[in-house]
Amino acid sequence: MRLTIAGIVLLLIAIFVGLSSAYIVDETQQVIITQFGRPVGKPIIKAGLYFKLPFIQKANYFDKRILEWDGDANQIPTKDKRFIWVDTTARWRIKDPLTFFRSVRDELGAQARLDDIIDAAVRDAVNSNRLIEIVRSTNRIVEQFSGDHNKADTIQVGLKEKINKGREKIREQIFAHASQMVKDLGIELIDVQIKRVNYVKEVRRKVYDRMIAERKRAAEEYRSQGRGEQAKIEGQTEKELKQIMSEAYKNAQIIKGKADAQALKIYADAYKKGVEFFEFTKMLDAYDEVVDANTTVILTTDSPFLKFLGNKKPVTSGQE
Repeated sequence: MRLTIAGIVLLLIAIFVGLSSAYIVDETQQVIITQFGRPVGKPIIKAGLYFKLPFIQKANYFDKRILEWDGDANQIPTKDKRFIWVDTTARWRIKDPLTFFRSVRDELGAQARLDDIIDAAVRDAVNSNRLIEIVRSTNRIVEQFSGDHNKADTIQVGLKEKINKGREKIREQIFAHASQMVKDLGIELIDVQIKRVNYVKEVRRKVYDRMIAERKRAAEEYRSQGRGEQAKIEGQTEKELKQIMSEAYKNAQIIKGKADAQALKIYADAYKKGVEFFEFTKMLDAYDEVVDANTTVILTTDSPFLKFLGNKKPVTSGQE
């Protein structure tokens, strides 16, 4: 009985020791083994089952995935003495776990160091640039689309202040400076982004007024270009209309001339075939136009109007 109890105790002790010495590393983790607080051996970065000395050594786990840093918004003065709130964020990962462990110990310590490094880089960048450089990336105000909607013609007008760097280049400078600073911590900085730039109350009204004035100047330039295009189109249309009217008038006169010539030829041919009949019809037309029921006509004896009226030899005045 005593041997049985002793065997069970030894078995439990063996199981406990085995569990204490084994550890598992998954795909998202990397491990540093420490002995009495000091790292021993190389970092373990491959997934699998591993063993260590029980009770003496400890497995320290670190994430291999991309991590997020989100700083607090800071009020920073620009080069032209205007205070703004700048809120930034970054992504990073543990590149060298051994250096990371020796320098910051864990992710909490890394976040604290990133607070100092990135905030300092952002403050230096904002302090050395004007406000307009922080809030704008290009000098573009209006995009004018024409024909192909995949291509935009940029209108760079109405700007009171031109930028030399722009927000994107300043962000790249912040990233480059902070990346150099975190290398000694075993950290790789993936990127740094400016989430938001907000103006303090004293600056906000002036900035809005300037933005409104710039947009109004750009809109006026845009309207001016539109009026120029309108005048150009109207002038071209009027020119084409005059050309069309002139060509139409020319063609009409040619057709009319040909028709008049053909009519004269028809009249001449008809006259040659029946002179007396032609004269008769013409005289009837003249009677119809001149004489009606209310018309009194006084004619001399030799008037052509008497040719087809009455006798061929009309009675003259004073004869029976």
